[in-house]
Amino acid sequence: MKLIIQIPCFNEEGTLKDTLDDLPRYIEGIDQIEYLIIDDGSSDETINVAREWGVNYIVTFTKNKGLAKGFMAGIDVCLENGADIIVNTDADNQYRGEDIEKLIEPILTQQADIVIGERPIAEISDFSPIKKKLQRLGSWAVRQASKTDIPDAPSGFRAFSREAALRLNVVNDYTYTLETIVQAGREKISITSVPIRTNPAVRPSRLAKTMLGYVRTSMLTILRAYLIYKPLKAFIFLSLFPAVPGMIIWIRFIYYFFTAGGAGHIQSLILACTLIIIGFVCIMIGILGDTICANRKILQDVQYHTRKQYYDGVKIAKPDKGEKCHIYYR
Repeated sequence: MKLIIQIPCFNEEGTLKDTLDDLPRYIEGIDQIEYLIIDDGSSDETINVAREWGVNYIVTFTKNKGLAKGFMAGIDVCLENGADIIVNTDADNQYRGEDIEKLIEPILTQQADIVIGERPIAEISDFSPIKKKLQRLGSWAVRQASKTDIPDAPSGFRAFSREAALRLNVVNDYTYTLETIVQAGREKISITSVPIRTNPAVRPSRLAKTMLGYVRTSMLTILRAYLIYKPLKAFIFLSLFPAVPGMIIWIRFIYYFFTAGGAGHIQSLILACTLIIIGFVCIMIGILGDTICANRKILQDVQYHTRKQYYDGVKIAKPDKGEKCHIYYR
């Protein structure tokens, strides 16, 4: 059983060594542990810190492409190098390395394919009261969209079985955390969470410049993910907003048409027809989206089998003599 721990990095020379030092070297039930760094276009000495520490793999981008792109690039390299379990953690040492053993236990015991680390949000002193409330609100929204019971959706401390990693698809450029939970819930991938601990923050979050920006982008990400997996249901719901008032106005016109001799109220008829047409268009968009969704499922299945055939057939390369790690350029 092989575990690869991956860490997305962007200018993390000041915290990366402490994060790496905190990672486990041995876990019961795991035969081999390896370490992977995703350098997302860093302009500091992040890569050199990783090399000196002795990580096994470095994925490096020539320019910053965002957390989601880096995460998926790391997943691909982990699969290519034979990972049975993949753990993702942050480079700022927010999460405790010793909790990785707890994180992967549900996968080792075949209880789940994805495990999310649940932070003690209420006890984190670095989070302001408003941030704590927004974290709870965001997690609630993800639970509604994904039909899961994950209490801490934004947590970046998570583990994936090889089977789950082969099925992952992230289409947004912002973050993978929310979309992968919605995907897991809608695609019936077994997912659970375990309580974890955190270390004090050493720097502000770089995911968003402001709390308002974070909330806005997160809500758009959740909405987009939901529309991808449930377009018909979403657009039928949206169609009710114009269609229901349109029907009410149309019934009102019919009433006055017969009671007032058919004179007047033409404006009401125009407005009613316009609203009903808008509602009908929303339903048609939903039907079209549902057809595209069916095709996407077929493509995802093809992608899964292609990935599985490719990665299972890849001969795992070993570093040449004198090399400490593989470097993958993206």
